[in-house]
Amino acid sequence: MTELEAVNTMLISIGEQPVDGLGLEGIPEVNIAKEILKQTSRQVQSPGFTFNTEENYPLQLDVDGFIHLPPNTVKVTSLEDASIIRRGNRLYDKRKHTYVFDKPITVDLVLALEFDELPQTARDYITVRAARIFQARVLGSEALHQFTAKDEYDAYMLLYREEIDQQDLNMFRNNSSVIQMLRR
Repeated sequence: MTELEAVNTMLISIGEQPVDGLGLEGIPEVNIAKEILKQTSRQVQSPGFTFNTEENYPLQLDVDGFIHLPPNTVKVTSLEDASIIRRGNRLYDKRKHTYVFDKPITVDLVLALEFDELPQTARDYITVRAARIFQARVLGSEALHQFTAKDEYDAYMLLYREEIDQQDLNMFRNNSSVIQMLRR
């Protein structure tokens, strides 16, 4: 599914005709749909999934000692010091009260990926969720909302299942109780 297909799905959900391109400035519904799709994509990606999380990511200093984050950063967690946080597009040391660092920092990053970089299950879920929000804002129909709430749940479950598969979880490796029993 492309971004155009997602916007067309949203338009069809309110009874509008699909469009041939996203650069149509004269159709307000297209602009609203694009914005809702973008917001929904960012919200869905914010908690972090295997497909948009970079673990042990080294961030380098610039010439002034600042550490800038990639522009699509949604969440950052310092692996070295909990007092290192995000402020704007840079890291900040709350303990030392400064943006200036003397060495690179390793972090876990959650990135907001472009729509076409997402796995299909994520694109499907984001599209269905965005269509439900779009319907609620444009039409406000409770009947349509009920119908797509189930579609949204089904799409989320497929995304969740794929996420579990990607994590390669193992009851014997990832469960402290089982590990303790096996050590006996």
